[in-house]
Amino acid sequence: MFNDADEQTLASILAWRDLPAKHQPDWPDKAELERLMAYLRTLPPLVFAGEADKLKQEMAAAGRGQAFVLMGGDCAESFADSSADRIRARIRTILQMAAVLTYAASVPVVKIGRMAGQFAKPRSNPFETRDGVTLPSYMGDAVNGHEFTREARTPDPHRLIEAYQRSVSTLNLVRAFTTGGFADLAKVHEWNKGFMANPAYAKYEAMAGEIDRAMRFMKAAGVSTDSFRTVDLYSSHEALLLPYEEAMTRIDSRTGTPYNTSAHFLWIGERTRDIGGAHVEMLSHVRNPIGVKLGPRTTVADAIALIDKLNPEGEPGRLTFITRMGADKIRDCLPPLVEGVARDGRPVTWVTDPMHGNTITAKNGLKTRRLSDIMREIQGFFAVHQELGTHPGGIHVELTGDDVTEVLGGSEEVVEDTLEERYETLVDPRLNHQQSLEMAFLVAEQLRDIDI
Repeated sequence: MFNDADEQTLASILAWRDLPAKHQPDWPDKAELERLMAYLRTLPPLVFAGEADKLKQEMAAAGRGQAFVLMGGDCAESFADSSADRIRARIRTILQMAAVLTYAASVPVVKIGRMAGQFAKPRSNPFETRDGVTLPSYMGDAVNGHEFTREARTPDPHRLIEAYQRSVSTLNLVRAFTTGGFADLAKVHEWNKGFMANPAYAKYEAMAGEIDRAMRFMKAAGVSTDSFRTVDLYSSHEALLLPYEEAMTRIDSRTGTPYNTSAHFLWIGERTRDIGGAHVEMLSHVRNPIGVKLGPRTTVADAIALIDKLNPEGEPGRLTFITRMGADKIRDCLPPLVEGVARDGRPVTWVTDPMHGNTITAKNGLKTRRLSDIMREIQGFFAVHQELGTHPGGIHVELTGDDVTEVLGGSEEVVEDTLEERYETLVDPRLNHQQSLEMAFLVAEQLRDIDI
């Protein structure tokens, strides 16, 4: 809480208020917003400083090629889908992917969910027009409702309190599932064997067979440790709604330094990473590991300025650059950035977001992506780092544990004519459960060929 903060620390936490803040809702009742944020400050933290510090060490290992990051989850969580079944399905998908990647990379996989806080999204246009009616765009359940009515689309600060409550329940389930036997490696392996039973995935049979033999060897050798039965699954979201993030920033009693307790890992989006903007200013003062999305127009000067602001001392694991270039641009746009940052010398962990640069519009008007394009961007990401002698630290993907039809392709091919069968996302298209696991096998093949 702020009670123990000295005046200088408190001033730094509030400094974002004096700077331009992009993609903020137009809250109709500012006084009510302030009242609710004052209440939020009295509520317990969602995560703890020690957990964030542990993740920072693991992100540093990924930056050195000694670990690999798997960050995945919903584009935008919804209150309606914050059920135990939906959360369990997402966790199961991440665990299954991580098991495959761990075997292929031969290093620990750092598992980070886009969950327990990803309830808001920036929108290119603050307004949406249908049949001559113009209303505020849907910005996620933490801001307004998806229904196209004036009542639903009016930003409501009470939703921020519900976002906190939904995050609490999600984290409770995450901790229960990852420590209560659900994450047991033997069980995860059995799930993956079920996935491989489908003839559509016969092309991955060789690697699946290797993993199966390794599992049988460990069982025969009597290998049994707690690390095979429990896992750490960290939470993350885009730090978009600044009043909420300010209210969740607390002073650690051990060190007297501020941490954002809304998630273990926070990132700044491509549209809000202005070096003189409020989002960069806010996260420059918290001690969590943080990320910044970098698009194809990012310059070396931009990247170095972000390091100067967000990690001037070069603390390992503190800063991750999450590149979102597009499959056709990554091999041209990424090398200058990696080389420029390498010359600077301060450590950065590089992660690829192969989703956002590859969004297209289907013939029926729905936003979609092609799995083939997503994989081409990942392959380009790996190739650039291999050529430059740097480390590809991980992947950041939008996925669900459900059998949706939102992304084109995959061995159980989703085509444009079937997109509408289960197109359920409220914002951006996500990989379904099967496509996510197929991606894991494809990325695993890449990892086996390189020294990460």
